[in-house]
Amino acid sequence: MKHLIHTLEGRLAPLPVAVAVELPSGQRVGRSPTDVMLRFRSLAPLAALAAGHIGTLGAAVVEGQVEFEGRVRDIMRAASALLQADPVRGTSSWWSQIMARTRSMALHTLARDAEQIEFHYDLSDDFYALWLDPRRVYSCAYYRALDMNLAQAQEAKLDHICRKLQLRPGERFLDIGAGWGGLLLWAAEHYGVQAQGITLSRNQHAYVTQLIAARGLQDRVRIDLCDYRQLQPEAPFDKIASVGMFEHVGQAQLPAYAAAVQQLLRPGGLALIHGITAGGVDNVEVGAGMGEFISRYIFPGGELVHVSRVLQALAQGGLEMVDTENLRPHYARTLWAWSDALEAQLPEAQRILAEQTDDERGARALRAYRLYLAGCAMGFERGWIALYQMLVARPDGQVGNGPLPGVQSDYPFNREYMYRKGTACPTSSNPAPPPT
Repeated sequence: MKHLIHTLEGRLAPLPVAVAVELPSGQRVGRSPTDVMLRFRSLAPLAALAAGHIGTLGAAVVEGQVEFEGRVRDIMRAASALLQADPVRGTSSWWSQIMARTRSMALHTLARDAEQIEFHYDLSDDFYALWLDPRRVYSCAYYRALDMNLAQAQEAKLDHICRKLQLRPGERFLDIGAGWGGLLLWAAEHYGVQAQGITLSRNQHAYVTQLIAARGLQDRVRIDLCDYRQLQPEAPFDKIASVGMFEHVGQAQLPAYAAAVQQLLRPGGLALIHGITAGGVDNVEVGAGMGEFISRYIFPGGELVHVSRVLQALAQGGLEMVDTENLRPHYARTLWAWSDALEAQLPEAQRILAEQTDDERGARALRAYRLYLAGCAMGFERGWIALYQMLVARPDGQVGNGPLPGVQSDYPFNREYMYRKGTACPTSSNPAPPPT
């Protein structure tokens, strides 16, 4: 026991915030006064603390073996300082890559993908509504101006996507993984497109269906409960967006995903692929147990690969990358906004989850999401994970001799149309109302 206490004291002393540990016996180790208190109900998780295996320590918190007091921002400052190795710079062996691909193939059948989406997105609409913006946009915001709040930054993101795609009235637009309908409705109401969304979440499908009816958009907008691999439209789409979705595809299915996007897109059309990527080129998942934590408690079946591998799959699928933008810092700020909103409403979150799941599952979910949101914010800040928007085109083969020879798509010669000086992002003074 003396050796254990000595080890803990050595690990806690240099941390950037004052952390104390309460052992099962009641004995306390660490600094006082404290910013963060960790109460251990068993000795087993202490090994994870000593080794800097913060994902395993987080799992012990979710399972009730460890309780914490203090701000989650301070907890994340301490967690990052506990790491003993860079969680993304390790090189994976050829064998681990083969095993990861084999696992990926097994994880991403039609049936398992539907189950995995249900596990996350159908937890509770009311819970997500507590900490998302009024439009329930569950993906990286775009802080076009630094003084934007979350709701404004999410509207700026929706418009940023529509501008990149150059949406025009009457175009057929597909949103793969439409979530709670934010982009789908923004594109229809601000750009006049004929919009179709698909999702595997029954809760989201029901919510967006009611929202479409409440807005009187049934003639221009639809949402289908459908896997992207099963979609068979009457004709290809002019423009496609896939936002926060390819993380669920899996590395083994990325070629099929790219091929599906290519087939769903008309020649010359544009697609915007927006998603989280790995910070390291070779790591299979974020280390120190963090990847395992997210797979177990938040996104079962979720897989991250480096942006270079996503672009490779898109190119092999017949899609030309015409613009790529890194929004990693924007996602760090987005996640902190979500985390702060959840932390400000913990009693209400606990009540909702207890009523809509059961007491034990609700308590575990709340503990998991508190660590997940703050932990991912930290991960994006430190570059362990990244967020890219990749604009791709399906070349139409028409080289021509016009003013833009060789373009072969709707993409112009430069990016001026995305960031044109003096053009303001449309904003709405009335947030999206919930369905009645």
